[in-house]
Amino acid sequence: MTIDVVRLRVLVAVARAGTVTAAARELHYSQPSVSHHLARLEAETGAKLVQRVGRGLRLTEAGRLLAERGAEILGRLDAASAELSAHVGLRAGRVRLAAFPSALGTFVPAAAARLAKEHPGLDLRLMEAEPPEALRLLRSGEVDVAVVFRYGGAGPEDDGVRLVPLLDDPSLLVTAAGNDRAADLAAYAGAPWIAGCERCRAHLLALCAEAGFEPRVSFTTDDYVAVQAMVAAGLGVAVLPRLALSAHRHPGVLTSELPGPARHVHAATYGEPPDPPATAALVAALLRAQLGAGEGAGDGVGPSLSSSVALQTAVPVPGS
Repeated sequence: MTIDVVRLRVLVAVARAGTVTAAARELHYSQPSVSHHLARLEAETGAKLVQRVGRGLRLTEAGRLLAERGAEILGRLDAASAELSAHVGLRAGRVRLAAFPSALGTFVPAAAARLAKEHPGLDLRLMEAEPPEALRLLRSGEVDVAVVFRYGGAGPEDDGVRLVPLLDDPSLLVTAAGNDRAADLAAYAGAPWIAGCERCRAHLLALCAEAGFEPRVSFTTDDYVAVQAMVAAGLGVAVLPRLALSAHRHPGVLTSELPGPARHVHAATYGEPPDPPATAALVAALLRAQLGAGEGAGDGVGPSLSSSVALQTAVPVPGS
């Protein structure tokens, strides 16, 4: 069985856009052309990929399966194309990075500016994504580097993901200015807590469990700016990573570094070494840029992105 890449791209566009009309607009094709490509793809695969629903079309189970695998295949093809372009000598080509919000608010812009200065012909794309989503984008070939974090002694990633350590990011107890209680978690066992979503608060729960209590979470938000504003207003206390305080520091909060293991921030790449030149250049820029990122909360945000750097937003994800 031979599958035409152009027709596969049409199917993926239909799955992503939701309708033939929207896919045609995205691909700059006519609607009859999209329908023709879908019909030819069905003939090539011998599978029913779309079915009519009223005046529109929707993917069958086989169509959804092929679209999912097709997105991964196209991502790897696009990545290969970018890598080959990069081998020209970093005078051209594209490299794509996904990173969590507080990394984007601290050392990533400095790395992006450095990369743009050293390799002005290189097209850098940035996406905001939390580690699980960033790793999915990396594995599917939609990004070339993912900045991720991990807590504790978690084992290595599997299936080809390689991690380059960037920095250790300690946890800080965040309380309102003027508070005179001891700077340890146990002193706030009865206080209201401000925490992230159910998936994001695991580290806080583990820290509090070690201190002998379960926090009473009164407010839930993954926005570290909002967390600090609520703490400053006396609505509760929180634990934040130092990078979050480096990206934005509210004048009305106090911070105390907590004992115990920090979260480990890594640059993740995918596939067998060595990395393509553009990917290696980006990782090197991240390594150099992060040197001052963890020096202390409230040190400000790194340099602004160069105009040659495109900043994109992926799916809406919790900030951290």
